Amino acid sequence: MKKYNWAILGCGWIAEIFASDLKTLDNAVLYAAASRNIDKANRFAKDFGFQKAFGSYEEMLKDENVDIVYIASPHSFHCEHTILSLKHKKAVLCEKAFAINSKEVEKMIKTSKEENAFLMEAFWTRLVPTFQKVLSIIESKELGGLKVVQSDFMFRAPYNEKSRLYDLNLGGGALLDIGIYPVFTALQTLGNPENVVANVIKSPTGSDQHIDVIFEYNEDRRAYLRAGFMNDAPNFSIFHFEKGTVQISREMNSPILVKTEEGIQELQEDDGPGFGYYFEAAHVMECLDNGCIESPILTNQFSLHLIQTLDEIRRKINVVYPNHD
Repeated sequence: MKKYNWAILGCGWIAEIFASDLKTLDNAVLYAAASRNIDKANRFAKDFGFQKAFGSYEEMLKDENVDIVYIASPHSFHCEHTILSLKHKKAVLCEKAFAINSKEVEKMIKTSKEENAFLMEAFWTRLVPTFQKVLSIIESKELGGLKVVQSDFMFRAPYNEKSRLYDLNLGGGALLDIGIYPVFTALQTLGNPENVVANVIKSPTGSDQHIDVIFEYNEDRRAYLRAGFMNDAPNFSIFHFEKGTVQISREMNSPILVKTEEGIQELQEDDGPGFGYYFEAAHVMECLDNGCIESPILTNQFSLHLIQTLDEIRRKINVVYPNHD
């Protein structure tokens, strides 16, 4: 089994979750961590067992031993840091949202092809067994055609204008932080919508504090999506078929509830002991083993469609990111 040296660019909380799962993979070497604050990088490297710490992203990328870079900086820096990494011939797994807008994602994909370097959006839920089971149910047609998707992601986050959740300069707002999950769920299961309807409640900074989105498709298919920071919610995704419904939770290792005329059946998939991020890390290394520069499962074209849809929603709710749009 070939081993790969992983580097973390940006040492925030999402990087901590990813690093915890990365430690469970035998072919992943926790090699380097970089932050613009060397003390923070040193603490991160010590806490999670990385061999090296850097106080400069550029310095880390110049290390020839780095194979894969996981980008965990704020949304507004994803394009810059991805392109910088690709130009240093590093494979890149970039945290979602892939970038601020579709123009940036197009640049990232173009650079990946030019540099012949691997690029994938870190959408871990696509590779989790529970979600893959839902996709297999849809494909099998055992419950008939899929007609309606309901998907929520909400939690209470106190307003703070300097928080990345509310600061538009950092791509703040519900849409890119958590609304992207319901949107992703609809696109993966129903495809690209014919029309988008969106409503918003804005915070004092002008960011989207809560959004309600409807995807309209031809015939009688719809997606009803909600995300926001104003209240907690159960955060289920429910898939309505012609012959029943399937419900999944955002909690790892929760049962899949299949409801039909015969009753309720619980299906259990093994999502593992961690946070679910190791599935995407393992997939990246498998792609590199096979000489790929993008994933055949989570393609860059899908990620482009996803960000284009997010752009459309933002146009509907009139949310603009300074210095990007």
